[in-house]
Amino acid sequence: MTTFELSFPQANADADQDAEHCLVTLDGERRKIRFHDYAEIYDVKGLYEHLFYEVLDCQSPEVVCGLLREQLEDGGHDFAALNVLDLGAGNGMVGERFSKMGCGKVVGVDILPEAAAAAQRDRPGAYAEYVVTDLTDPDEEAREALARYRFGIMTTVAALGFGDVPPEAFGYAYDLLVPGAWLAFCIKEDFLEDDEPSGFNLLIRQLIDDDEIEVFAQRRYRHRMSAQGDPLHYIAMIAQKTDAP
Repeated sequence: MTTFELSFPQANADADQDAEHCLVTLDGERRKIRFHDYAEIYDVKGLYEHLFYEVLDCQSPEVVCGLLREQLEDGGHDFAALNVLDLGAGNGMVGERFSKMGCGKVVGVDILPEAAAAAQRDRPGAYAEYVVTDLTDPDEEAREALARYRFGIMTTVAALGFGDVPPEAFGYAYDLLVPGAWLAFCIKEDFLEDDEPSGFNLLIRQLIDDDEIEVFAQRRYRHRMSAQGDPLHYIAMIAQKTDAP
């Protein structure tokens, strides 16, 4: 895997997670890149993996996919019969895992064309289809493309809570799932607190209280290290969509 010359300015010490940044040397030029400037990161082959997985030790794909796999294996489910909707698919790290698991058709959705281009560049064949759209207001072409599939799994890894995948987009994707479908996602633990402003705490509580989902597994874990070396904790959740109307 490609390595890069990275450094983390002291300004990160007072920065919120969505404002963290690094300095990276690209083509002899020192550039400042925010961690959430995904389009800029995806444009550089290998930078996303090096920054988040090699340097900051991100664990989320392994944790979320591992928890779901345990549930599917324990229940004797046929992986090949389950089509996957990978929401906030990025450059395909999660979609590739589901493809290697032997799941049915894996479909990626992301708002960024740079993400789709990176997935095709880095992991060709991981997705049966990759849809670029904003699920808070999807275009007709995207609606028609997604409606062609019966999704038995929806996953979204490290994309909730910072505006990347807002509750409205999560809700649209949820409505594409067949009854009995599995949800596998993670979210920063702060966004599940009662007074958090993103709306995810309310959404998830409502799904549970209305018996629309049943939670089978939940784990607090270290998502990754911050730019200053502090652990960032997330909650991974595995749930199943019920038959409730």
